[in-house]
Parts: sequence; structure tokens; C-alpha cells
Amino acid sequence: MMNRSALFGRTTPSLLCAAVLLTPATGLAASPAATATDGAEQLVVISFDGAHDNALWQRSLDLAERSGARLTYFLSCTFLMTRADRKNYTAPGHSPGRSNVGFALNQADVQTRLGHIWSAYQAGHEIASHGCGHFDGKAWSKSQWLSEFAQFDAALADAWRNNGAVQPPGWSRFARSGIKGFRAPYLSTGDGLYAALAEHGLAYDASGVSNGVAMPDTSRPTARFALPLIPEGPRDRPLIAMDYNLFVRHSAGIETPSHAKQFEARTMDAFRAAFEAEYTGKRRPLQLGFHFVEMNGGAYWNALERFALETCGRPGVACVTYQDALRRLNNAGDSAS
Repeated sequence: MMNRSALFGRTTPSLLCAAVLLTPATGLAASPAATATDGAEQLVVISFDGAHDNALWQRSLDLAERSGARLTYFLSCTFLMTRADRKNYTAPGHSPGRSNVGFALNQADVQTRLGHIWSAYQAGHEIASHGCGHFDGKAWSKSQWLSEFAQFDAALADAWRNNGAVQPPGWSRFARSGIKGFRAPYLSTGDGLYAALAEHGLAYDASGVSNGVAMPDTSRPTARFALPLIPEGPRDRPLIAMDYNLFVRHSAGIETPSHAKQFEARTMDAFRAAFEAEYTGKRRPLQLGFHFVEMNGGAYWNALERFALETCGRPGVACVTYQDALRRLNNAGDSAS
């Protein structure tokens, strides 16, 4: 079985994901201005949670170059710290040095990751926050979330120096003002999080789940995006458009690489159907979520690559970051008003 603690930590993610899967009423309401119009671009937003494995950093950047996609990386800040520095982080309600997803292997590992982050940012991709230690913060208060955000910011600002490397020009500005979005670990949210997001000045949150593809709610100071439930499998049962949820449905969260081709084909069918429904319909943004972990023999990353290569270059399609999607939707709303 795959070591899921490397992906989600010691909390039981299958239960958390199942709770979301069984609650389609968590869909978000669209703001009045956020409606599709005739001739609107079909936006596709592809994102990754964790952003740690350096081989998958390179694979994702290679895919972006081939497909023209611009990607969003929700970074967990403990991957900018080695175990020797782990006590620099204290998660709310936990002792110093705890992390559900561990820490970086060593300083060389962090330096390589920082190089990927900087290359991605300079190429027009987005670095966003996934917090630090991947804890379930549903019950955290506003002040606890603000502590988590402040520790993320500090880890990013000091990452080069803390890992024995020379910081590139422009990094300080990026660390200070380049992080505009957030996705909660386990997609687990609460009132404390939403209060902290606004106070911290983040432009959007991407922790929601919607009953089908939906426009984001842009009526608040922090816009809310939602991963959609999309039809999947022989009976078209709804499923969150995220690789881990596919992994749990296809093989009960147990690595089954012998069925990788079958799982890849099912994933492609689901992605294509969800895309075509929007491309020929209301053209709401299609959001797809992934992790820096290959599951079931790489079935979901393989499907992602095929989907991006066949989709992102189609007429009227733009595969964009969350920041860019928000900007384009806001501009479209301003033009329509």
C-alpha cells in the first residue's frame, strides 16, 4: 500500500474525502457578476497540492512547456525546512517540529526545490499556499490561521538563507507579495479560516467543493473557488475532480499498478466529458486538482498529460493559473456590467 502519510499525513484522508464526496450541498454560490457569456474563454485551471517531489516538479514544468498551460502550485512550507530546522515551525495546537507530511530530506533537496519554484514563478506559473504541516484546521481560530500563514510567509522569505544558498534577485518581492491564493489541507475549512484569509489579504481560496462545475464566488474580499464534482466511471457517479479521490474510488487507496491503463482511461473519459460539457455549454472554469505523488502506476499524471496536451491548445481555451483565472473573470464581469 502507498504510504499515505507522505501525501496527507496521519489524519485519515479517505474519511475526510468521503465526507466531501457525500455532501454535494457544499457547492458555492456564484456572485451575480460571475456568469458566463457567449464567446467566453473556456478556462482550465490545473493545480498541485504539496509541491515537494523534485522529479515531479520537473515533469510538471516539462508538461507546461509542451502544452502551453500555466499551472498553480499549492506549496506546503515544511518542504522548505530540513528535519534539523523542524522546530522553527509550530502548528496551532501542536508541539514544535510536528508535520503531517514531514520535512525536506536535506538542504540540497530544498535548494533544488527552490530552483524549481523560482523557475516556475518566472515562467508565469503561480505559487500559492497550502499552509505548512498539512493539519486539519477546520476548528482553528482566526488567530491560529494567521499564525500558520505568518509561518508560511517566513519560511518562504528565509528559505534560501536557511538552506545555505544565495537568494536570487527578486525573491524578496515575490515572497512578500507574490502569494495570492490558498488551499486548505483536506479541503477542510471553517469560520476561522475565512476570517483569516481576508485579514491576511489573500485574493482567493480554492478549498471548496461544488456540485458540478461552478463559477467562483467573487462577491467577497477573498474569492472562493471550488473543485467540482464530475461524473466518473460506468455509472457516472459524481467524484471530486482530484487525483486522490480517483485513487480511492478506483482501488480503495491501495496501489494497483497492474490496472493503471484502465484507471487512466476512466480518468481521461471523466476529464474529457467534464470539459466538453463546459466547452459546448456555459464555459465555466474547469478545475482539476493533483498531488506531487504518482498513484496507481502513474495513471492520473498520465491522464493529466494527455488531457493538457490535447486540450490547452484548442480554440477559445486557456489553461491558466488561479490568479489569472480570477483576473480574467473579473475583467469579463466589468465588461459585461
